[in-house]
Amino acid sequence: MADKRERDEISGTETTGHEWDGLRELDTPLPRWWLYVFYATILASVVYWVLMPAWPLANGYTTGILNWSDRDNVRAEVQQLEASRLPMFERLGQASVTDIAADPDLQEFARAAGASVFGDYCRTCHGAGGAGAPGFPVLADDVWTWGGTLADIERTLRVGIRSDHPETRMSQMPAYGRDNLLSAAQIGDVTEYVISVSAARERLSPDPAAAARGAIVYQEQCSLCHGPSGAGDRTQGAPSLLDDVWVYGGSREEIRRQVELGRGGVMPAWEARFDAGTIRALAYYVHEMGGGEPDAPPPPLPEATPAAATAPAQ
Repeated sequence: MADKRERDEISGTETTGHEWDGLRELDTPLPRWWLYVFYATILASVVYWVLMPAWPLANGYTTGILNWSDRDNVRAEVQQLEASRLPMFERLGQASVTDIAADPDLQEFARAAGASVFGDYCRTCHGAGGAGAPGFPVLADDVWTWGGTLADIERTLRVGIRSDHPETRMSQMPAYGRDNLLSAAQIGDVTEYVISVSAARERLSPDPAAAARGAIVYQEQCSLCHGPSGAGDRTQGAPSLLDDVWVYGGSREEIRRQVELGRGGVMPAWEARFDAGTIRALAYYVHEMGGGEPDAPPPPLPEATPAAATAPAQ
């Protein structure tokens, strides 16, 4: 039976026979240029399937005739980049503080490389720009627990703090409350004393009577590490109590919790991860960022080797 479809009276185009609310659908053919483009895309996809990796398999994928691999290409580019940067990392690894200060190109490279590594590996804990977070020290100030010279920072990066490195920096504050070393009243008193000798006394207004009792507890329990005056001891990693800088927070409640729990975090040792030049670049960046302290030139480090984990200097 012949298909006798109606034609639209205005355009003369046949209709499809579909009608909605008096509106009839026209059977307008697709433009030829659109059809050609569509057929070309089908052909291009077939060619791509043959040449490039395309189809997933049970234990892999079709590699294609060209055997193209973005992973291999990126690996080759990273190796090429590392090779091009190796001379500068070798210079940096062997340079002293005086050498770096006298060489603007070396300074710029150390700053850029250090910023890149910091952003990739340190920013998660220490925050953007070294702003810190509860439990993670601020690196943008000039307060240093283990020392702020370039050599001190470099050693901290190399061996870590309370890490599994055999030479790690190690300190541990007793948990006076959790381990029942002091009574709740004694902890309250020593907290008031710590506030009274710190720069936080103006904003926290310590109780004079409690602080006087806490002074006795402090000299018996805390002065061995933090010093008789609370000035701290960098050789033990005991922070100064005279400023208003607190790793876990400077409220009265947080200071008391620190006495009760003796909290202390772990910083990884980066010696096995980074080469000598990368560690020095990172130390230089942190040293500049935090108002680092002057020091004597450190001894030359072993010859640097490329570190695959190091991000490109920008």
